[in-house]
Amino acid sequence: MQLFFSYFKDLVGREVTVELKNDLALRGTLHSVDQYLNIKLENTRVVDQDKYPHMLSVRNCFIRGSVVRYVQLPPDGVDVELLHDATRREARGG
Repeated sequence: MQLFFSYFKDLVGREVTVELKNDLALRGTLHSVDQYLNIKLENTRVVDQDKYPHMLSVRNCFIRGSVVRYVQLPPDGVDVELLHDATRREARGG
């Protein structure tokens, strides 16, 4: 879990899309993330506005980590080598 937390901290200020377990998808600027992977988004937009019209006025939101299904990262925000190295270190227990 710590691996993901440190990775998401590096994405603060970048635009991400968060899909929730109830199928709601929100796109916004990652403002903060904590060790439980709770996420705060700013400048939030609903991806499927026709399905969730009641969410159109939401501009900032806090998302509990346990309700997140996926987080879509910006294509240039993925440092594959960094993730590989961190995964290897975690697998070795260090």
